[in-house]
Amino acid sequence: MFFSQAGARPRMWEASPSEYKKWVEVFKACDEENKGCLSRENFKVAVVMLFGYKPSKIEADAVMSSVDPNTSGILLKEFLDIVRKKKEAQLYRNEIRHIFTAFDRHYRGYLTLEDFKKAFKQVAPKLSERIILEVFRLRIFSKCLPCHVDSEV
Repeated sequence: MFFSQAGARPRMWEASPSEYKKWVEVFKACDEENKGCLSRENFKVAVVMLFGYKPSKIEADAVMSSVDPNTSGILLKEFLDIVRKKKEAQLYRNEIRHIFTAFDRHYRGYLTLEDFKKAFKQVAPKLSERIILEVFRLRIFSKCLPCHVDSEV
C-alpha cells in the first residue's frame, strides 16, 4: 500500500479480537497484585512480552508522565491505547522499510537520485522532476530515508 500524500500516516489501526485479548491477558499477567494498573516495572515487562524489547528510561518516563496522578499506575484502558499506538508505529515503520526495499533494487541500503526518480515515476508519474529533486534533498538532510548523494544532486 502506498500513501497518497508524502509522509501520510495510515488511518488508526484496530487490533483483531485475538490481539486485543492477548493484550488484556498480558496486562493481567503483569498486574501481579491485581490492582487494576501496571507499575513502571510491570509496564516494562508487558512491553517485553508484547514487543520483544525493554523500553528505555526515556520511553518509560514518557508513559508514566502521561498517567493520571490519582492512580498508582497505568490502567487497562491506557495500556491498551499505548499498545495500539506502538503497534501502529511498528506497522508504519515496517511498511516504510518494505517500500524502501522495493526501490533499493541493487540492495545497497540507500537510494541514489536515479533510484528515487524511478520510484517516484512509478507511484507519481506526473510529479515534476524539480519536486522529486527537492524531496530527495529533504530526505538526505532529515535522514528519514537512507539516500546516497551523487553528482546529480
